[in-house]
Amino acid sequence: MTNVNLDKVHSALNFEVKHMMVSKAKGEFQSFDVDFNGSFDDLTNASVKATIDVASIETNNDDRNGHLKSEDFFNVEQHPHITFVSKNIEKVSDEEYKITGDLTIKGVTNQETFTATYNGKAKDPMQGNTIAGADVEGKINREDYGLTWNAPLETGGVLIGKEVKFSGGFEFVVEE
Repeated sequence: MTNVNLDKVHSALNFEVKHMMVSKAKGEFQSFDVDFNGSFDDLTNASVKATIDVASIETNNDDRNGHLKSEDFFNVEQHPHITFVSKNIEKVSDEEYKITGDLTIKGVTNQETFTATYNGKAKDPMQGNTIAGADVEGKINREDYGLTWNAPLETGGVLIGKEVKFSGGFEFVVEE
């Protein structure tokens, strides 16, 4: 039986959202896990469950981090995790896949489809294990998940955009 574990040291989950209609606010979630079940030889038969610790949000601004954790946004005390559970993985090309599943944020679940690029497998020269890697990217409308707080700008528009783009790079240790 194959055992697959996320290598958290070599994985990252980042996001960005339009700020003041002219730039981007960027951040990351520093604590998350990805459960992968299946074979990297045929990803269409695999399943993925990602769990993100919302309190681990980091934007390099303590005030903004606190606001994002508050009831105005994620309400971390009531909803400490974001989850994604795959339902279908479709092969688009040799490296590209579409992953469709249920994304739950702040108690609201919607079906979303994200793009994954499978980067292949390699042998770790230090540990001898097989390592597999993938990058995932996508975008969601934050308002679909009840993240509706905003402020109008005097010049028109709003402080925060609706669309949130994210990207993740994930490395897995495959113990066969």
